[in-house]
Amino acid sequence: MAGDDGAVIGILLVDDDELVRAGLRAILAAEPDLDVLGEASDGAEVPGLVRRLQPDVVLMDVRMPAVDGIAATRHLVTSLPEPPRVLVLTTFGNDGYVYDALQAGATGFLLKRARPAEIVQAVRTVARGESLLFPAAVRDLIATQGRAGGDALRGAGLTDREGEVLRWVARGLSNAEIARELVVGLETVKTHVGNVLAKLGARDRTQAVVAAYESGFIDPRRPPE
Repeated sequence: MAGDDGAVIGILLVDDDELVRAGLRAILAAEPDLDVLGEASDGAEVPGLVRRLQPDVVLMDVRMPAVDGIAATRHLVTSLPEPPRVLVLTTFGNDGYVYDALQAGATGFLLKRARPAEIVQAVRTVARGESLLFPAAVRDLIATQGRAGGDALRGAGLTDREGEVLRWVARGLSNAEIARELVVGLETVKTHVGNVLAKLGARDRTQAVVAAYESGFIDPRRPPE
């Protein structure tokens, strides 16, 4: 998998501001494990570039003139069997557009004013897919923008242990950290996480946590216990 054992993470930059793209390229290209494969100035260009370049991560501006990041993300998630991870770029973390992007399938979001080290770490975290990016920020966003609709997860048939694992995932713990908390093997945690994603129909941890908050399984107004 990209980002593991020295593998290089391929990245596509999507932003209608050329200066933003240039800045991101300079930051990311300085890292030996990150490779900027291409750039796009609008969401309309994304599907073709993703199919041609096969990036692991797409840094996606949420607001663009023709096709915005929400529509572009939704298209990738629904049309490709193995879509890349989408990291949404935004000016304001509590933006309703970001909430819509998460619902559309984005793995996380990143403020455009983030420090270079934060940008690099965010890309690596999203590429690995084993922990939740900025869990407190995701929780706060859903608490502000989300709409709880009852315990819809009840029909998913999660076991007690799977529910416990989901709560640890919502706190941002990696598989290894969850294994230590539960005093079980890493492979056991991977199996539980895989079962949770499958039962919820979630493509990654972020989508599972969004479902958990929106359904009322976890209250987004307070840190998960």
